[in-house]
Formats: sequence, C-alpha cells, structure tokens
Amino acid sequence: MTVLLDGGLATELEARGHDLSDALWSARLLADDPDEIVAAHRAFFRAGARIATTASYQASLAGFAEAGLDREEGVRLLRLSVELAREARTSDGQLVAASIGPFGATRADGSEYRGHYGLSVADLTAFHRPRAEILASAGPDLLACETVPDVDEAEAMLLAIEDLGVPAWLSYTIEGESTRGGQPLTEAFAVARGNDQIVAVGVNCCDPRDVAVAAGIAREASGKPVIAYPNSGEHWDARARRWTGESRFGRDWLPAGVAYAGGCCRVGPDDIAALAAAITPPATGSRPG
Repeated sequence: MTVLLDGGLATELEARGHDLSDALWSARLLADDPDEIVAAHRAFFRAGARIATTASYQASLAGFAEAGLDREEGVRLLRLSVELAREARTSDGQLVAASIGPFGATRADGSEYRGHYGLSVADLTAFHRPRAEILASAGPDLLACETVPDVDEAEAMLLAIEDLGVPAWLSYTIEGESTRGGQPLTEAFAVARGNDQIVAVGVNCCDPRDVAVAAGIAREASGKPVIAYPNSGEHWDARARRWTGESRFGRDWLPAGVAYAGGCCRVGPDDIAALAAAITPPATGSRPG
C-alpha cells in the first residue's frame, strides 16, 4: 500500500495569498503567521495526506540570523515548524516529517538545482548537523532529507543525521537519469544501501515524467522502499518570474511499487485528494461499479 505525502506547502501558502519571495520562503511565516502554516498543513491532511512535511526546508540558523533573528529565536522557529505540523493533524496515524533542505536552498538563489557548491562533505555536514539536531529534538516522526542535488550533499546529510534516533528518507532532485549535479542515479541512490536509518530513497522536485525510470533505479541501487513526490510538470520562468506550461501531475507518473507518493512544487490539496482517490484500494467487500 502506498503512503500518501502532502504537496507543495509553499504552493498552498501562496494560494492563500502570501508573498514568499524573500530569502526565508515559507519559513518566514513561522515568525509572521504560524496559524497559516497550520492551516496549509491541515488542508493537505484533509485531502488525504498521511505525512506532512514541515516549513523548515529553507530555514537555517544562518538564514534567520541574516533576517535579524538571534540564535535562540532561530532554534525556537525550527522547533516550531515541527510543532505546527503536529498541531495540524486531523486524525490518528498522521505523521510529521521535518524537512532538511539542501545547502543551496538557504542561499535562495536556485543553487540547489545545480549542486557542487565548492564545499567539502565535511563542510556540508557541519552546516546540516545543527539544524538536524534541533529538528530531531522537537520530536518529528521522520526527517526528510529532500531536494538533494548531488552525491556529496547526500553523503553529508546522512552523516549529519547519524545517531539522532529519527528515521529518515533521502530524496534527490533529478533530471532524466542523473542528479541535478550530473551524477548517475545508480551512484546517487547507492549511498543509502545498508543504512538502517533510511526508510526510503527516491526523488522529488522533478518532472513527473522522470519518476518511473528513477524509481526503478532507486529500488535496485539502494535496496530500499521508494519515495516519489514530483512537481506538477510546469516550468518556472526565472526571467518572467512565473510558471509556464500545464500540469502533468495526474497519476500516470506513479509506477507500481512506490511506497511513499505525493507532490512538490505547484501540487496543491486538490491534486493530493485526486491522488488519494487513485491509490486507495476499494473498501473490503465492495464491488466495482
């Protein structure tokens, strides 16, 4: 049975009228309007999601400091991201995954879609570890190491979450059969093989047409259950600062055997509700219409 994730938290917040154009992105609302984050999470839970991913993707202590917040307040906001997702739950069995986005996300310049920042694995581990420790201390059910652009950062994230006592998934942003950094997916997914903390490996923030092939590679290379939560299929025009094209989200992108499925950018509660209806088996004893 496939476990349903949520969709794009920022997408839902923007649909609710919020401008997320500053460097903190959705994390800005942790300080400015936390009730709206609860409402956005709740919309996805009501749509059928079983796992909500926190508003911490682009949050970091350094980013909060640049916004004029001291370390104590930064720690409070990171922990709050977990508490708000937990508050939004609408039924028993719903889970919270604390988002750990890539280093590039905190630059707010799109470099998470390129990777290769010129930093060593040790440098990246040192960056991710404090945030991972804070998020883990808030008691999430899972850690979401997501939108990872290259193998070096994946290795750093796995080191950063080591011994924190919280299961995690590892999800790359990809293009075709390569990471955004250009490495073969076979190499990328293999870094999780044998790591008992990692409960699933896969892809997010990618074209839905790339999911099926990537899912097969992920399963074979990692020996892990597969997670997939692509974008809608629309494209961001950075010059015009708008999305172009049409959504291809549907469910045709979802291959058999994916253990965790949801959406990323431009995927809202209605899309998740449609996906929920498509992947939920008929009730016991029911007959096809």
